[in-house]
Amino acid sequence: MGHALFRKKQNRLLTCLLNNTQPDRMQTIRLLIVIFALIIQGSTTAQTARKYSNEFLAIGVGARALGMSGAFVSAASDATAGYWNPAGLTGITSKFQGALMHSEYFAGIAKYDYGSLATRLDPKSVLAVSVVRFGVDDIPDTSELIDANGNINYDRIQSFSAADYGFLFSYARQLKKEGLSVGANAKVIHRKVGDFAKSWGFGLDAGVQYNPGKWRWAAMARDITSTFNAWSYNLSQSQRDALSSTGNEIPENSLEVTLPSLTLGGARKFTLGKSFTLLTELDLQTTFDGMRNTIIRDKTFSMTPVFGFEGGYRNIVFLRGGVGNLQTIQNDANTGRITTFQPNIGLGIRIKGIQIDYALTDIGDQSTALFSNVFSLRFDINAADKSATPTTTPAK
Repeated sequence: MGHALFRKKQNRLLTCLLNNTQPDRMQTIRLLIVIFALIIQGSTTAQTARKYSNEFLAIGVGARALGMSGAFVSAASDATAGYWNPAGLTGITSKFQGALMHSEYFAGIAKYDYGSLATRLDPKSVLAVSVVRFGVDDIPDTSELIDANGNINYDRIQSFSAADYGFLFSYARQLKKEGLSVGANAKVIHRKVGDFAKSWGFGLDAGVQYNPGKWRWAAMARDITSTFNAWSYNLSQSQRDALSSTGNEIPENSLEVTLPSLTLGGARKFTLGKSFTLLTELDLQTTFDGMRNTIIRDKTFSMTPVFGFEGGYRNIVFLRGGVGNLQTIQNDANTGRITTFQPNIGLGIRIKGIQIDYALTDIGDQSTALFSNVFSLRFDINAADKSATPTTTPAK
């Protein structure tokens, strides 16, 4: 279906080119993205790709970036760049820089934690390691509640954790062209549901940043070769019987595929007088796993813009905000579609080599009224490394 759609649209584009006619700009962009989507799908023809696979890695890290609604691929220039855009790691000027984050979701049921450590290898290259965990702990296991004689025995109830782990190994390097940096991630994914199921996966990301002057331009491609998670299950016979008797499908070993995504971004920092600065960024996030409820979409891709800003006072106090997660959904009366969005806000304070950030997210989600408080810490070790010659503006 996807290949047939691609061939139809590709032929339309080729016809325009051969006839020396010009399709409209939006149509050309859409067709080129469809071409890119088919190239991406070529690596997964033998498997069925799942929409929203490995979504715990799409939440975002660092209260600074989350306060800006995740519009950060161009502005990223600290240890969190290993997640947002590894090319931004070249903005680190200290010998070592670390970052930590903690947040909770669903009234504290789910815990989301992140940590990273970056080190400058030489004046032009940086290495970083990042760890992400999203988990729900102490889940009651009632599959063995009833013994072989049909009696209920509460002593047989045990607990387990369902957790997702992401390990990112990042490398960034400044190129000869002034202001140009590239970076890549090799990531290992481990997902575990008690002793019942687990998976291991591997994927690659690649990013670029170009900072010719006042403007910052960036591109970040995630899962560029597609990310594959191999699932295996270890269920006892009683657990299989419990699933079967309740009408649930008994899972089998399988391979889960995450298709690539692409984010393009542009940012600019303004100096307002002697004490104030304003950093603004606009990103365009594109996924290639089919149609989503985004404001720009096709059968093969979906796009959504994300905007964020950061106002600073003497590089000590920061106020942040942003708008993201733009969607078109059915209204309550199911008579038409409406556009929704999610605003985020955040604060930060920087004292010497330590920065503490806070973000309040999900404040626009009126359907659930759940608020997520995100706290993060960033710290420098052996700050002001004079051997570093970053092409990006150092993180403030």
